[in-house]
Amino acid sequence: MTYSELNHWLRRQIPVPKRLQSVCFGLILFLMISARKHSLKAAGQFVGLHSSQFSRFLLNHRDLAIVSLSQLSRKQARILAKRMRFLSNSKLPWKIAIIIDSTLQTRFSRHSDNAKRFNHGAGFVIGHQWTNIVLMINEQVIPLPPIPFHSKRYCRINKIQYQTENVLVCQYLWELNLEEFIGVHDSKHVVVLADSGYDTKDIEKTIASKKWNYIIALKKKRTVKTSTIFENTPKSKGWIQVAILFKRYRCLKWSTVRVPVNSTRKKRMEFRIRQITGYLRNVGKTQLICSEFKKRPQGRKKYLACNDFQATSRQILIGYRLRWAIEIFHKHIKMFLGFEDVATKSFAAVESHVHWIYCAYILMNLCPIRRVGKNGSIAQKQEVISNIVRLREQSRVRQLLTRFDGVEVFKTELQQALAVTRVRNLNIYGCL
Repeated sequence: MTYSELNHWLRRQIPVPKRLQSVCFGLILFLMISARKHSLKAAGQFVGLHSSQFSRFLLNHRDLAIVSLSQLSRKQARILAKRMRFLSNSKLPWKIAIIIDSTLQTRFSRHSDNAKRFNHGAGFVIGHQWTNIVLMINEQVIPLPPIPFHSKRYCRINKIQYQTENVLVCQYLWELNLEEFIGVHDSKHVVVLADSGYDTKDIEKTIASKKWNYIIALKKKRTVKTSTIFENTPKSKGWIQVAILFKRYRCLKWSTVRVPVNSTRKKRMEFRIRQITGYLRNVGKTQLICSEFKKRPQGRKKYLACNDFQATSRQILIGYRLRWAIEIFHKHIKMFLGFEDVATKSFAAVESHVHWIYCAYILMNLCPIRRVGKNGSIAQKQEVISNIVRLREQSRVRQLLTRFDGVEVFKTELQQALAVTRVRNLNIYGCL
């Protein structure tokens, strides 16, 4: 693929007004190449425009970025849905996974719009929080438009109703129409994966109302009941924490589950699990699983809930491990695509920057790059695209020479370039 073919392919993927094409496609192409820092100043040097043009583009055309990401995510999902198969090489009973997780976009100062101080576990981080909802089809991740978190101060200034993250996730899932992405499908083939941060009755009820399955990690203090206790006690009594429940039922035998891993050093991991059929408070009947590493029994236990009663405990454990794909997605956009390299003050420009990064991620998976397989890494694809951009002048000359009068046109360009160089040398040496 030559540079002109790559540029033409990009213009066919995203419909952009003609007056914005040079700035828009220049920014996207810059995000798709390997660079030390994907800043607006570096983008201006790459395209040959002033960095202020990119600042104005991000600030004034946020809706264009949102619409472009929505169209690209639907396009990639439709392509993958044509040959959609069961997840994890047909080891699981689900064909599509919806993964939910949040990430932080660090900023240097709280003076930028909507920047807030978040507790990241290992310390406080200043920046923006984005709740990402991605689709996994045929082991490929498709990012959907993310959910931005608005601080109370930002909502008060911009007259926006403040909503918590869990409320926004419930609203997002309720309005998500999968038929626009994969066409007509069976809802029992959809599973939602989330960690314990999204263990709330509202999210679980929303997923159940869509007739989807879920595998969610439970908080240790989440109250549950076994089926026997639920039948023999009043509805408001008998609820105990899930960690205490599995301590009381230590008579249950541990069963070993071997899970394959994508590693060259070892072929599989071993877990031991206990399984109980019970009830989540204010949600309904579900499968409850306690799992831990077999060789590290004193390590951290994980409590899982799944409302698919046809799935085995091994399938539930393998399915939850697919959630790690969104962590890899966060790593890729931060390491290779410049997710945290934004320096604009306005939050509207930050939103545009994030959406264009997700567009670049999808385009790199859609782009028919030679010498890189479908499962090639982001680094390999960026290296190939960088080489294409580096050789763009040679490809332009090669294409020019194939024209009917290309040789004469190229001679004229060389004469003009030599004339400019001669005049510049005369001015330099004449001053000396």
